[in-house]
Amino acid sequence: MSHLNYETRLPLGQATIDHFMGLPAHPSKCQATYVWIDGTGEQLRAKTRTFDVKPKYVSEYPVWNYDGSSTGQAEGDNSDRYLRPVAVFPDPFSGGHNVLVMCDTLDNEMKPTVTNHRQVCAAIMKQVADQHPWFGMEQEYLIVDRDEHPLGWPKHGYPAPQGKYYCGVGADRAFGREVVETHYRACLHAGINIFGANAEVTPGQWEYQIGTCEGIDMGDQLWISRYILHRVAEMFGVCISLDPKPKVTMGDWNGAGCHTNFSTSEMRKPNGLTAIFEAMKGLEKTHLEAMKVYDPNGGQDNLRRLTGRHETSQADKFSWGVANRACSIRIPRQVADEAKGYLEDRRPSSNCDPYLVTAMIVKSVLLN
Repeated sequence: MSHLNYETRLPLGQATIDHFMGLPAHPSKCQATYVWIDGTGEQLRAKTRTFDVKPKYVSEYPVWNYDGSSTGQAEGDNSDRYLRPVAVFPDPFSGGHNVLVMCDTLDNEMKPTVTNHRQVCAAIMKQVADQHPWFGMEQEYLIVDRDEHPLGWPKHGYPAPQGKYYCGVGADRAFGREVVETHYRACLHAGINIFGANAEVTPGQWEYQIGTCEGIDMGDQLWISRYILHRVAEMFGVCISLDPKPKVTMGDWNGAGCHTNFSTSEMRKPNGLTAIFEAMKGLEKTHLEAMKVYDPNGGQDNLRRLTGRHETSQADKFSWGVANRACSIRIPRQVADEAKGYLEDRRPSSNCDPYLVTAMIVKSVLLN
């Protein structure tokens, strides 16, 4: 239990941090922070290198290596793994010419590592590019102390029951808004298509939405937005939990998901509701397969969340309906009224891999 008693307060040396981070960015050099998914399939790693001149295109950023034995992606006697840049974003933390670089992870034969699902996703998106698949993902998360206790919760008890926290305003119901607002602005600066943010049903739980994004761009943007979220939380001395149902919330508290909105050009046309209804056939057919890839642990994480309670469907049953948040797939009321638009897949967990989720939806609806 030593982790409960910290002698050092975080963040460290705030005045010193402010001094040096307040220095102007270098006028010509570029700090490129390479970001990648580690062997857990849900955690991120990053390291930074300097370029004398900022590369103009993502293809100009070189492949770099890292120690895969320290990230759960290799053995010590064959530890080198490779980072291949795939997307570049302005760095909201250091400004100037500095960038965040989302990377593929490759093994010693330059093949995707086990938790690198981007390459397959990109190939699938290329097959359906003419149908212009649009996505929007709703990332829920819980802000926690370093002892993994939710922010704002009593250390030896529970907060008041759910009801007043969703979109709540006030110090007795909105815990961690500083993190949320900072993350929002950082995403805007980074060129992320952040659509909005709000407090969620469980105290200390929040949500932000990324989209609209087309094809592979959805996965790239969500992963980088998560990296930015973890970095922002780090600066405030707190942590982010993407666990869909942490132990402390196993009572009468909502879990966390990553609801995924999807549409094709056909669905967005007048009378596109017909195409949305037709999509339900493919989504139902692949339900069990989808449940295995909608969290990074083969569907086991979602079993704690998708119980049929707390605005969820049951994990073993496929269902859909209009304006029904207890279904696998929800068709928003406005979409039904306008007879065109999009569908919402409510099954993905908060710690899902967006490359797997978006690829699965496209396979189910367009390639099944």
